[in-house]
Amino acid sequence: MNLTESATRQQRRLLLICLFVVFLASWLASQVQTGGGRVQVESIKIPAHNGQWVVADLFKPRSATAESQAPFIVVVPGFQRSKEALSNIALELARRGFVTASIDPYAQGGSSASLSRRAATTEGYGMFALVDYAASSSNLNYIDRSRIGATGHSAGGNAAIRGANYFGREAQRTGQPSKLHSVYVSGYVLTLTDEVLQDVRSNVGVSYAFYDEGAYRNEFANGDMRVAPEALRTVSSGLPANAAVNVVELGKYYGDKRERTLRVVHNERVLHPFQPYIEEATANQIVYFETVFDVDSTLSPYDQIWQWKELLGVVALVAALTSIVPMGYLLLHSAWFRSLVHPVPNPLPAPAGKGRVLFWVTFAIAAVIACFSYIPLAELSQKMFVAASTRQLTWFFPQRMNNAVMLWAVLNGSVGFLMFWLTYRYFGRHNGISPEHWGIKTSFAELSRTLGLAVLLFGCFFLVLFAVYYFLHVDYRFLFMGVRVFQPELLLLLAMYVPFFFIFFLSNSLRINAAMRFAGQPEWRSMLLGGVANSLGLILIVIVQYTTFAVTGTVYWTDGWLYVNLLFAVVPMMFVLPYFNRYFFRMTGRIYLGPMVTCLIFVMILITNTVIYLPL
Repeated sequence: MNLTESATRQQRRLLLICLFVVFLASWLASQVQTGGGRVQVESIKIPAHNGQWVVADLFKPRSATAESQAPFIVVVPGFQRSKEALSNIALELARRGFVTASIDPYAQGGSSASLSRRAATTEGYGMFALVDYAASSSNLNYIDRSRIGATGHSAGGNAAIRGANYFGREAQRTGQPSKLHSVYVSGYVLTLTDEVLQDVRSNVGVSYAFYDEGAYRNEFANGDMRVAPEALRTVSSGLPANAAVNVVELGKYYGDKRERTLRVVHNERVLHPFQPYIEEATANQIVYFETVFDVDSTLSPYDQIWQWKELLGVVALVAALTSIVPMGYLLLHSAWFRSLVHPVPNPLPAPAGKGRVLFWVTFAIAAVIACFSYIPLAELSQKMFVAASTRQLTWFFPQRMNNAVMLWAVLNGSVGFLMFWLTYRYFGRHNGISPEHWGIKTSFAELSRTLGLAVLLFGCFFLVLFAVYYFLHVDYRFLFMGVRVFQPELLLLLAMYVPFFFIFFLSNSLRINAAMRFAGQPEWRSMLLGGVANSLGLILIVIVQYTTFAVTGTVYWTDGWLYVNLLFAVVPMMFVLPYFNRYFFRMTGRIYLGPMVTCLIFVMILITNTVIYLPL
């Protein structure tokens, strides 16, 4: 057996192992999601007004029947989140006998966009429509229509309290009890005002992170709910005027649940984006709904299994991404793509003296530019893409958050090309470096075939995901980071965004393979250095943001704090990107296949995990 046959056999084995892990981990995750078969999970889609629609995952305990009706709770994720992001809450409540529906908020995931620019406030991100449907339809004959609740985090929390206000006003007009029996507001207190609370005719639970990055917007500019006016108003709204409180006792139940005046406030010591993913916050929410709906599940609120689904999700994600490498190798050694394989160029001489100094200086400059250009470009994106930034429906770059990342990618990719050329022009060519080291020689025909292979790998990657989701109803996910299935229309957005993002991806491949690959350097160290170089600027943003927050109690970037939160999902992608670029470079001897594949896959991941203001 020659070396090529041996390598092919190894890559075939690796691919089979990766696919086996993907399906095994996904199957186990589906078993967790269904509570070992005790909960049925399926997608539903209901029409709403103005031609809009809401997509949700329905979690139905098998114990819920027409003869034994269960409470119904709508789970509303926040800004930039999909129905899968809060499946942990939906699952844990369903395990305890509640029927739950985790929705894709309007303009996020499979739900339509909204004609309202304030969809969370005026439509509950689609929750109002689902509550109306549940309260009036005979289809859901296994739910108790007198016990309908809603819960949400962040903007989803705003949707929950706005729902209590909306259905409270409706109840006053009709003289009937509010359709929303109880709501739980997590991660949002800005609308806990007298104007909103005065019309609430529901029980209300509040949960707010003590270290919430957005707390600078609160009336006392901090996250301490014991004396926060927002918390005091909420509790007092359920009490007689002469019983109003001056200090909130956290975790204490005030008011009367039978009169729907029950109030409780929790204040977990955690950051905003991680609040839904800690046991304490989940347990507090479980206890709340069991209390207001008189449900005794016999399970401890800390008997939680959702963590296993998250762990299995990240295992499936790693295996799925890893599978791209052996899949690419096998296709490259097929008759159609074999011509793309070239000898790998010799590595650069190890830098020494002035060369070493120049390397680290450019390394630092690139990181600093990446760090301090991000927020200004996020602000610029709001001026360049006005429609998306003001929540108007548009086909012209309709993703508010990705527009900021795209501008950052264009600038930093261009800076990468410029620095590469300058260092070569004034130093490298005088010190034994030539274009033969770079792996850039190609032709139009070869680039076209390379793109065809990249599209094929992109299709195979998502085809496996579609199969996993179709048969098991799970995707690749860890907390709020995930790879979702996509709708066909998003291919148009992919074609719109990819050319601009590709500037960064190609620049990264050139930098990693033609400027950071040195003779005598172990590959693991070279790729680790590349991963750090590619993500360091964004990591510095997070460090600056949270160091300032720890010292002063207020984040460094206030108006742009949501853009900083976005980096928790972006940084891991930036770190692993050089690994893929290096592996594909070693397979082809050229810098192009890696960025083509990763740009298509990673940009689609970004597109499917952010707000999209597409026309109905």
